[in-house]
Amino acid sequence: MFKTYETKLAGRKLVIETGKMAGLANGSVLVRYGDTCVLVNVTASKEPREGIDFFPLSVDFEEKLYSVGKIPGGFLKREGKPSDKAILTSRAIDRPLRPLFPKDFRNDVVVVATVLCVEQDNSPEIAAMIGAASALAISDIPFNGPTAAVNVGLVDGNIIINPTVEEREKSDLTLTVAATEKKITMIEAGANEVPDDLMLKAIKEAHKEIKKICKFISKIQKDIGKPKFEYKSFEVDQEVYEFVETNFKEEMKEKVQEQDKEARDKNIDELTNKIQEAYNEKFGEEALAEHKGDLGEAIYKLEKKCVREMIYFEHKRVDGRALDEIRPLSCEVGLLPRVHGSALFTRGQTQVMSITTLGMISEEQVLDGIDTEESKRYMHHYNFPSYSVGEARPSRGPGRREVGHGALAEKALVPVLPSKEEFPYAIRVVSEVLSSNGSTSQASICGSTLSLMDAGVPIKRPVAGISTGLITNPDNDKDYVMLVDIQGLEDFFGDMDFKVGGTEKGITAIQVDIKCDGLTYEIIKEAFERTRKARQYILDDIMEPVIREPRKDISKYAPRIVGTQIKVDKIKDVIGPGGKVINKIIEETGVKIDIEEDGQVFIYSTDNEKAIQALEMVEDIVREVEVGGIYYGEVVRIMNFGAFVDLGCGGKEGLLHISKIAKERIKNIEDVLHVGDKVTVKVINIDDQDRINLSMKDFNEVKEEES
Repeated sequence: MFKTYETKLAGRKLVIETGKMAGLANGSVLVRYGDTCVLVNVTASKEPREGIDFFPLSVDFEEKLYSVGKIPGGFLKREGKPSDKAILTSRAIDRPLRPLFPKDFRNDVVVVATVLCVEQDNSPEIAAMIGAASALAISDIPFNGPTAAVNVGLVDGNIIINPTVEEREKSDLTLTVAATEKKITMIEAGANEVPDDLMLKAIKEAHKEIKKICKFISKIQKDIGKPKFEYKSFEVDQEVYEFVETNFKEEMKEKVQEQDKEARDKNIDELTNKIQEAYNEKFGEEALAEHKGDLGEAIYKLEKKCVREMIYFEHKRVDGRALDEIRPLSCEVGLLPRVHGSALFTRGQTQVMSITTLGMISEEQVLDGIDTEESKRYMHHYNFPSYSVGEARPSRGPGRREVGHGALAEKALVPVLPSKEEFPYAIRVVSEVLSSNGSTSQASICGSTLSLMDAGVPIKRPVAGISTGLITNPDNDKDYVMLVDIQGLEDFFGDMDFKVGGTEKGITAIQVDIKCDGLTYEIIKEAFERTRKARQYILDDIMEPVIREPRKDISKYAPRIVGTQIKVDKIKDVIGPGGKVINKIIEETGVKIDIEEDGQVFIYSTDNEKAIQALEMVEDIVREVEVGGIYYGEVVRIMNFGAFVDLGCGGKEGLLHISKIAKERIKNIEDVLHVGDKVTVKVINIDDQDRINLSMKDFNEVKEEES
């Protein structure tokens, strides 16, 4: 049955339609936010896949270029693999949903958000996040929602919910918050050094609006929601778990207390073999074969329980650190002699090398998406090879995690980069994870800051990143233990990975992943305070002693830039017909040239003299011809009445009449001038048709008077 539900979100109409489209999906809604339309469909498999030991949730945010009236570029003329923006949106939809499914649920669930139409003032990403929660709520798929999301901007100090395009352009904050009625479930932010207290205020304002949307979705669910289907529970067999816990809990506590990740993994492998042998000895081979999967789950559950209890009750971490203690840190710069900038940042067993490359503005990334952003000058790429975790897997290119971590580091660093006018380069930083034991994205932020400074990029201030973790009491959300600088095991078994990047002045990026049902304001406030203190320590005690400020000069292997500003109507003169003029400059000097639409000219060369030569050639071309001006030109044509002289100003020629060559009368012009001669002339007149008249005689008279 077709149903329509309507409410207001940030003063604009939000409509959810269902029952008209995609009738075979478990749940389907069409979200209309203004003129933005997103169709969200959710489906679930009837049975779990055999051998599955995790919850297989898949989320796809599908950008359709017809939604903004574009035909895709490229040969195929159809949408291909998802853009980075689509991948990041898929991750943003996934993160608040995943913790709200039952812990023992293993059926495949697929969420597909298809963008059908976009009005740029009304975010399709927010429409998709609300649509996913709504479709799951009314479906028969087990789900403990609802959840909802909004964007938050900060314009002239004012917090704005779901800012328009115009407001986003002026905003100091790009914040996405997802939440249930009670708690915050996801935070993603990029900010221009926003203070902690203002960021928390923005999150609280977002939650006020989210609560209204959650109530709206709950109302829809109550009206048309399907009963949730029964599913096969993958809760570990209680008898198997009791056997493992009763006999091996103390040994497990002992085995997990190891600072070195490899040694700890080896300990757990040895204990796993011992538990299986003990189970086989007591219950026989048939029972072992039947319950091998349950044994694996029981061992995992016991390891998790031991780690969490040690932290929660004893305030003891597996590597022996205090709760607020950061792992040993070190860094260095200038490792690679021929790259433009490089740095190595090490945090315990996590190690990341970041390399900076400077290029022409024309080398910035062109974007072909559904929003208004057409290009980006700063590109941050993050690579996570299998050797970084000691595994032997072939490389298959960057996955969603790599794209997400690269985007987080990019957000953290963009606010401190110089403007294009101050530093007219495209900038690419690649973070190579060499060893991983948690917090690689935050090591990427630190290492990349150092790499940019090593490359001579005049950043405003250094940026550092740190993450905090959480162990909560499931019976009391006000009773928790917070950890600073979490390693892999603490992230894996904990309830939160709260990542914050920023400068000494404020926050530049946030990404929060949770495994519990949400975070209270108190937890968020404490996480901000702890990350601020840790960040300041990293900036002052670790990074500053290695490199205090950006290098005064860029690498000799990086392209040098000289530039000038020309009038827009002169661009065609510099380029010339078919690029003839600009190509001649490039061939003669070996430089590269970018010309912007506003008339900015950037000349790139590793040879400064060649760059200056090219600049002079450009300036000669655009130089205005003025009456009274003196020019050194070349005779290009001889006529019986005079000679035409190229003035070196964009191919402009003037007529040097035979009577204006010398004081004495000249009968035959070829007696004194020939094609190719270099002559100094004075402009004596420019007529209404822009014809230029020249004189050598007047120029010589001026010289005589001066002498």
